[in-house]
Amino acid sequence: MPRTIWDSSVGKKTVMAVSGIVMLLYLVAHMIGNLKIFFGPEDINQYAHWLRTMGAPVLHHEWALWLVRIVLVLAVVAHATSAYQLSRRDIKARPSKYVHKKAKSSYATRTMRWGGIILGLFIVWHILDLTTGTVHPGGFEHLHPYQNIIDTFSTWYGNVIYIVAVVALGFHVRHGFWSAAQTLGVGSATRDRVLRAVADVLAVLLTLGFVAVPVGVMTGVVS
Repeated sequence: MPRTIWDSSVGKKTVMAVSGIVMLLYLVAHMIGNLKIFFGPEDINQYAHWLRTMGAPVLHHEWALWLVRIVLVLAVVAHATSAYQLSRRDIKARPSKYVHKKAKSSYATRTMRWGGIILGLFIVWHILDLTTGTVHPGGFEHLHPYQNIIDTFSTWYGNVIYIVAVVALGFHVRHGFWSAAQTLGVGSATRDRVLRAVADVLAVLLTLGFVAVPVGVMTGVVS
């Protein structure tokens, strides 16, 4: 049964929808955590420490954090794999170009694939920068995200990479949320307007919330 569901286009779209919602929930929590930087180094540094002790004393040190990481990795892999396979299936279904041009779709729809690639590359860079410190431009300090974030956004390329990725994320969320609702059967003729409004609000809030951090560093609000 699982193999039959996975092999179908509906099954792959469902996997994309569910994994997308998992990642969206994480993004909202991650954005809220990032905004702690505006309350000073003590708040966000304590938050970084709490992430490694959450679940205590039931869970051992960092167990809950690693559980979150594993779920996220599975969600990203499932989302990317189903997206790629659906894309290949779509190309095979129409190997030649349409004689007549299709009606123009929204910018978000036309850039979903490129947006996904941009976000995938950004995730790798973001982890190497602020989690492992491998490509960090300053002296990376474990459990000191305040200074690490300032180091990253004190460079022009750090700001460009981050802001481009966040804008791509906004478009991806805007289209993806509505598509997920349709796939999971939540959408209807009467709910579409509400769902589109919610998608727009989520996209704008996430974009502004994430962009606020590099802007705060560039303007000296965070220093």
